[in-house]
Amino acid sequence: MKNQNVYKILSIREWNEARELGYINTDLDKKDGFIHFSNANQLAASLELYFSDYEEVMLLLPKMKKIKPGLKYEPADAGSKRKGFFAHLYGDLMIEDIDKSWLIKRGAFQLPQSILLEAELINQFETRLADKV
Repeated sequence: MKNQNVYKILSIREWNEARELGYINTDLDKKDGFIHFSNANQLAASLELYFSDYEEVMLLLPKMKKIKPGLKYEPADAGSKRKGFFAHLYGDLMIEDIDKSWLIKRGAFQLPQSILLEAELINQFETRLADKV
């Protein structure tokens, strides 16, 4: 789990503001007090749950060597539909800390939310097994 890439999703407005400010600070991140990330297996559910109203979003891959020391893997909130552990950064995510960025456009196919959440749960189980080996 801790060797995986993590990704940041944000709206086009938030990305434009971040480029002006020099760092990423979304409304949700400000509210929660940390920068939210998703791993590759969590991306589809994150897009569905938090960005379903957007036709386009930005997907960012930070420089993992730069941010990895500051990442904390924490469980989803007890009231959340999501299970498993999510990467959080307590600190600044600077624009220069971004390795790659992609403009993601809404596709024609959508999986049901329950399947997306099931995929996350299966991944968390497999990761825990791999960590024990």
